[in-house]
Amino acid sequence: MAKMSLDDLRAMRDQKRRELEMRDADNKTVQIIVGMGTSGIAAGAKNTLSAFLAELEQHGLTNVSLRQTGSLGLDHAEPTVEVRMADMPTVIYGKVTPKVAGEIVRSHIMNKTLVDEHVFDRPAADILERKEQ
Repeated sequence: MAKMSLDDLRAMRDQKRRELEMRDADNKTVQIIVGMGTSGIAAGAKNTLSAFLAELEQHGLTNVSLRQTGSLGLDHAEPTVEVRMADMPTVIYGKVTPKVAGEIVRSHIMNKTLVDEHVFDRPAADILERKEQ
């Protein structure tokens, strides 16, 4: 490994601080939870998590908490991602590649539009109706 300069180390420190800040759910209105069980990791969840990090930074979205968890229970649809945000149903997306992660940030998070072709689980219509009342 090549030697790192003090500026390189400072840049790395700042990058890691930003990543840790994204994991903090306090004062965040949106939560993205990436399933990182063994089947999720085998299906590419690490790349998906990295794609979310990059996309959130690119758009300067500081109101989003990005966390990881074990399996979300939909192993056939890995990598899976749960998105929770106000005024939208909680949704579990499946087969979330890095490209799809970008679509989720731009469509779901920024424009409040579901990425329908990757929705694998969401509340039933009667649950949504009770919540709205």
